[in-house]
Amino acid sequence: MTTDGPRAGVRYAIGVDLGGTTVKAALVERDAGIVARTSVATDADAGPERVLDRVAEATVRVLASLPDGAAVGGMGLGAPGVVSLDRRTVRRPPNFPGWDEVVMPDALGARLAPHPRWADGAPVLVENDANVAGLGSAFYGAGRPFPSFVMVTLGTGVGGAILVDRRLFRGTTGAAGEIGHMSIDYEGPYSRAGVAGAIEAYLGQRFLSRHARYRLLARDTELHETAGADLAEITPQAIYEAAADGDEEARAVLSWAGHKLGVLLGSVVNLLDIRKVVVGGGVSAAGDFLLAPARKAMRRAVMPALLDGVEIVQETQGNDVALLGAARLVFEADDDAAG
Repeated sequence: MTTDGPRAGVRYAIGVDLGGTTVKAALVERDAGIVARTSVATDADAGPERVLDRVAEATVRVLASLPDGAAVGGMGLGAPGVVSLDRRTVRRPPNFPGWDEVVMPDALGARLAPHPRWADGAPVLVENDANVAGLGSAFYGAGRPFPSFVMVTLGTGVGGAILVDRRLFRGTTGAAGEIGHMSIDYEGPYSRAGVAGAIEAYLGQRFLSRHARYRLLARDTELHETAGADLAEITPQAIYEAAADGDEEARAVLSWAGHKLGVLLGSVVNLLDIRKVVVGGGVSAAGDFLLAPARKAMRRAVMPALLDGVEIVQETQGNDVALLGAARLVFEADDDAAG
């Protein structure tokens, strides 16, 4: 795995993916990618101090793999919720009880300062989790061939990132790219953010599972044998596995979801004139069962003058893309400082 060439600046950085259930951390080498990784339980219900302790614990674990004589250039962290434009503060991340506003460089710097392998004054940079996934894709994943593209992450929610000339477009406050909250039906179901007909209200894991359950309760599908009584245990992964096994009803659910995604992405292309889309996140594991109908619907929703070069590709790095993108924040800051 390579990026766009070696340079004499920062070589190693820590990438952290802060999830509601798990904190993932990796030691990343600028050109080779992930050198070491670990994960710990987030313990989100215990409050922000406990979560910060867990982030520091995961960081210390991967610091142990830093080669002798090498220094780590800092930490990049992908977090849910609203991140300040200066990449210091996380505000009210969803599924993190007790969080209001946390200045991450202060909170984590104090925890890591005593560690002998943490460089004094090393920066801690935080960015929205979908944005770091987009940045990771741009330099290490499926987005590498595209100078400009839109990243869509399909997981618990639906996230988005806009890359222009391999740089994140962050808007006026740092919150640009919230594709999950764009509406495709002003009379549709409400997303977690309260937006009627937002794409997240169709493709977020819980929403997709609920729709599939209601749709399939009276249908002939193998999911009745694998998803518990009344399909109570249905998940996007179970739907994909049934589709891969030839279950036509499961395939129809994924086709329905893909059509919704494609309609939304057509509007994104019309707005931004960015014609490449990279789709990642857990739900994207459905592959062409989801993406083939999305491609068809997107082409129908794009104005004819913009159709040339329109493309949807699946992310190749899985969940690693967020760790790689988080570390890339450090490399990018170093590049900018070097001029």
